[in-house]
Amino acid sequence: MPPGVICVCGREEQASLFSCGRQAINTGVSDSAIIIDRLEKSFPRAYSGWRALLQPFAAPSLAALQGISLQVRAGEAVALLGVNGAGKSTLLRVLATLLIPTRGRALVAGFDCAREPAAVRRNFGYHAGSDLGFYARLTGRENLGFFGHLNHLSDSFLKTRIPALAERFELGDALDRQVRTLSSGTIQRLSLLRALLHQPKVLLLDEPTRSLDALAAADFRRFLKAEVLQRQGTSLLFASHTLPEIEILADRVAILKDGNLVALDSPESLKAKCGAQSLEQAFSVLTGHDARALEEPAS
Repeated sequence: MPPGVICVCGREEQASLFSCGRQAINTGVSDSAIIIDRLEKSFPRAYSGWRALLQPFAAPSLAALQGISLQVRAGEAVALLGVNGAGKSTLLRVLATLLIPTRGRALVAGFDCAREPAAVRRNFGYHAGSDLGFYARLTGRENLGFFGHLNHLSDSFLKTRIPALAERFELGDALDRQVRTLSSGTIQRLSLLRALLHQPKVLLLDEPTRSLDALAAADFRRFLKAEVLQRQGTSLLFASHTLPEIEILADRVAILKDGNLVALDSPESLKAKCGAQSLEQAFSVLTGHDARALEEPAS
């Protein structure tokens, strides 16, 4: 059952978090934080030359998602695992209301991603694996303030929340530098901070530790596990090519192949069912792919 949207006006406990007179981010979710029901997404074929003029009118024929159904329970962490092109990022982008599904339904916190996109956006934090969407000539702090105001966060809340997270993410002086001067790893940490800024109850992460060095990646996993998942009870759906990361964070693993869901279970159960000693071996058994295909090409 979709939860009610909380109005912040007159609510003393929310006054410091949200600007008065604005609708707050929903702080409650249903038993299933994410529901995906027979979801399909197709794209038109890419044409070149004069045929490119036909592309806006071409019928979608390249299937990125083919009837996927799964649920993420409140407080659960589910990992999306598959080779490049399996449909992981497309699925996350549909849930983030950046793509409209061709068929089927997707609900986040009880709200339909296609029919109620504004309500959906109030309930999740999203980190994209690429195209992180910052304004290059603004500082990190100015960017975070801008996105915080889009989520109706109050100035008083942002004044304490941004420095606290920046210290935890070891951003230091980078917070007051223009984004165009920052390294890719620092921008990655800034994007993760932005996804967590408004304390969402549903978190969508696409390759969260990509571009991070080994120490920063390990520290972020510890923070995500202890603070976000266990202490705050946030629901997490994330895509990753890093198998140890999946085994650390995920309660269940959804394995995708060619836009289809081929398995969904805990890492230990997947290994047991496949007679495998590792998640890498289980992945190979279930998909027919060598697990080395999971590795991202060097940039």
